[in-house]
Amino acid sequence: MWKIEDAIELYGIERWGSGYFSYNNKGNLIVSPTKSKSQVIDLKKVIEHLADKKIKFPVLFRFPQILEGQIKEINGAFSSAISEFSYKNHYQAVFPIKVNQRKEVLEDIVKSGKKYNIGLEVGTKAELLAALSFELSNNSVIICNGFKDEEYLKIALDATRIGKNVVVVIDEFDGTERLVKLSHKLNVKPVIGIRAKLYSRGSGKWAESGGETSKFGLTTTEMLDSIKIIEEYDMLEQLQMLHFHIGSQITEVRRIQRAVKEAARVYAKIKRMRINIKYFNIGGGLGVDYDGSKTSSEASANYSIHEYANNVVYSLKEVCDEENVSHPIIISESGRAISAYHSVLAINIKGSKNGHYNKKVELEGNEYHTIKELYETSKEINIKNYVEYFHDAIEHRDELISLFNLGEIELEDKSKGEILFWQICKKVAAFARETENESDEFDDLNKLLSKKYIGNFSIFQSMPDFWGIDQLFPIVPVSGVDRKPTEYGTLVDITCDSDGEIDKFVDLKDVKEILELHELDNSSYYLAALLIGAYQDTIGDYHNLFGTVNEAHIIVDDNGKWHIKKLVAGDRNCDVLGFVKYNVNSLSGGFKSDVAQALREKRITGAEAEEILENYSNIM
Repeated sequence: MWKIEDAIELYGIERWGSGYFSYNNKGNLIVSPTKSKSQVIDLKKVIEHLADKKIKFPVLFRFPQILEGQIKEINGAFSSAISEFSYKNHYQAVFPIKVNQRKEVLEDIVKSGKKYNIGLEVGTKAELLAALSFELSNNSVIICNGFKDEEYLKIALDATRIGKNVVVVIDEFDGTERLVKLSHKLNVKPVIGIRAKLYSRGSGKWAESGGETSKFGLTTTEMLDSIKIIEEYDMLEQLQMLHFHIGSQITEVRRIQRAVKEAARVYAKIKRMRINIKYFNIGGGLGVDYDGSKTSSEASANYSIHEYANNVVYSLKEVCDEENVSHPIIISESGRAISAYHSVLAINIKGSKNGHYNKKVELEGNEYHTIKELYETSKEINIKNYVEYFHDAIEHRDELISLFNLGEIELEDKSKGEILFWQICKKVAAFARETENESDEFDDLNKLLSKKYIGNFSIFQSMPDFWGIDQLFPIVPVSGVDRKPTEYGTLVDITCDSDGEIDKFVDLKDVKEILELHELDNSSYYLAALLIGAYQDTIGDYHNLFGTVNEAHIIVDDNGKWHIKKLVAGDRNCDVLGFVKYNVNSLSGGFKSDVAQALREKRITGAEAEEILENYSNIM
């Protein structure tokens, strides 16, 4: 008998949900933003509430308390490791703005992280301008990475002049002289960082971000030459940070350990040159276990946050103690781990395709023998003969296609044969499940029988990393899992693009090509895409002119009651058209002229003209 526990196991929700997500005994998806059993949000109830208020779906749910929880967990992990290994300094987190540039998200991160002195990392002028607008704590830092022209450097130096704790990181050797010359000209002494190009590399999709061929960082020779230039301008005391980054979403903890040890040697050698390096910035890379497998697969990480912190602190301390140098302040730029969990996209399913084989077939007696054979097979197939009859049906289907291509049968005959074949296949798949037959041919059959569930969303806007780099995201039903799913399906969006399909799903041992779902009826059916809070918001594009979706920010109080903290309207059609340089007034004026012309020519009535213009205005 099917139980809720079976659904939890099937979708793996408690493996990848990190304590934030599960199902309740009603079969509804629940969110626990604080991981407390007394503070639980039934997502189905929130969706019904928004639907009653005529909020259009899809809706992106944000849970600010999850951001707070992740910041707390990362800081707690490092605090625990520092205590356990008697490390003689502290840890500070820095959030890279590129991971999620939305103002509402950054506000919550800055507010939640203030007591931990959380800082911000930027890689462009625009991101720096955004970072300067936030009220950080006195001990927080703003780290400036990326290529820097004179404008970028001037903003960073001006921020230093007005008292902001800005660290300008030299990512490329040529940037050294630009920075020190401009600093000297403006009479500003910024805090300087230097990015080391390590031999160590990360693992996973972004392994190429590290190593000898990485885009950013200075070689050993370049670092020494850079230090000489800084010294020539009497700014050596301003060189206070060593930075490195071996890639995002590092899947293997041993790669992290190796990189920290290599960078720690660099730090120690620079420190012994009597240079006051204060910060040891390990960059990003802290992985998120998207598929719940806790392995080194590209969608996972074979370590926990606490194991990550332990490896960093222990490895760094070991080298510092061997070299007899002081322990630096540890900084990490763990943006993905902070923000991934806080966003959930609720997608309303509009219908399904590929499942229209329930029509009853009646034979008239004059059909080709192939169709008659398929008809008899469909009647006589059972759990004992289904394998043999399935192979027979395939032969009959191939013969049917040949007859049609030779012009021997009509469309009506071909239709009858196809319906019968797929009805046989559906019975075969059911018998295979019942007998637990997991052979490849029946796995392939399930894929052929799967339906395409049509979701009211754009993959390119809401989950661009799936389309761009095959990033896996957990996708589960919002409700109904108290019933056993009887269908297999993929998820297609409503863009006019064949790439707009999600056909890879998380699984413990493999990547699933179809997802277990429920048969659609007249009631609403929603799917949730989870762990999409990192990178998706601003990488999302406007393909087919689909704009951002409506947002609801949800919190839960001490009494376990949920509240809508904020509603953020998505883009209207007029907004999106404006982004691609259309003048909305001109568009409307032209359409009104066309309507007026049609009215003059008496092709429409006055009432129809008013109705057309009102509809146009509403859609715009």
